[in-house]
Amino acid sequence: MGANTKAGDFRMRILYAFAAAVVICLGLLWRSPFLGLPAFVSKYGGDALWSLLVFLCIRICLPQRPHWIPSLIAFTIACAVEFSQLYHSTWIDSIRSTLAGRLIFGSTFNWPDIPAYALGNLLGFIPDRVIQRRS
Repeated sequence: MGANTKAGDFRMRILYAFAAAVVICLGLLWRSPFLGLPAFVSKYGGDALWSLLVFLCIRICLPQRPHWIPSLIAFTIACAVEFSQLYHSTWIDSIRSTLAGRLIFGSTFNWPDIPAYALGNLLGFIPDRVIQRRS
């Protein structure tokens, strides 16, 4: 791996990390009462942003992989977290009862979240593919 590739990986990781920070801020704002969004838009838009964040975190770890690999991993993680909400035990429910636990792991299985995760994944995949093709 040459020096240019390492520098390019570093630049891409910084870009993905910056984008992830922006998405975190946007996601918290999106779900807050400050925007006054309708419940449907707030709920599923927030889910899409959460999935986008997962995608960006995977891209930080895998900046040079073909686009479909991080996308598939991110969507699988999002779906696994959603399906994990069908499992209830004292230890996991106590984690989910915290703000961080609720934001990261959710609390209640809801099948319409899955298309929202697919949308969030696409919101990362498509621009990422365009940017990578141009560089």
